Amino acid sequence: MLTYYLEQTLKLSNKRLNQMTNYRYQFQRKTQVTQGYSGLEIEVVDNYSNRVRDISTLSGGETFLASLALALGLSDYVTQVSGGINLESVFIDEGFGTLDSETLETAIESLVELEQSGKMVGLISHVQELKNRRTALLLVESTGYKSHTRFVIK
Repeated sequence: MLTYYLEQTLKLSNKRLNQMTNYRYQFQRKTQVTQGYSGLEIEVVDNYSNRVRDISTLSGGETFLASLALALGLSDYVTQVSGGINLESVFIDEGFGTLDSETLETAIESLVELEQSGKMVGLISHVQELKNRRTALLLVESTGYKSHTRFVIK
């Protein structure tokens, strides 16, 4: 049963990952059982090198995109199996600081597309480029022992 759910989630996650990586990467379930695992491991097909890679070999930016694609694919699957109940909000905490400018742009485009589909996207980040591109910000500023918040709409 878990294998079935994982495979369905990976199918939907691959749609997201294809968009984010220009069809370079694709998830697949690792069929070889290793180290006592039960076949629920994920590996990545690298279409540029025509090789299967362990997911741990992805760079920081690639790992961030893969994680984002998996989270969104899982959200899509939950929506499908729950009779159309929509998960309306997505919150992403950090990870943006590990991205180079091209990968950051790809991530931002994916999140904008997600917002345009009707989801509320909340980002927790210190990356200035994200702050510059958002129209509504909840800024949290710390002064040692106290924190202050303010809401800014551009």
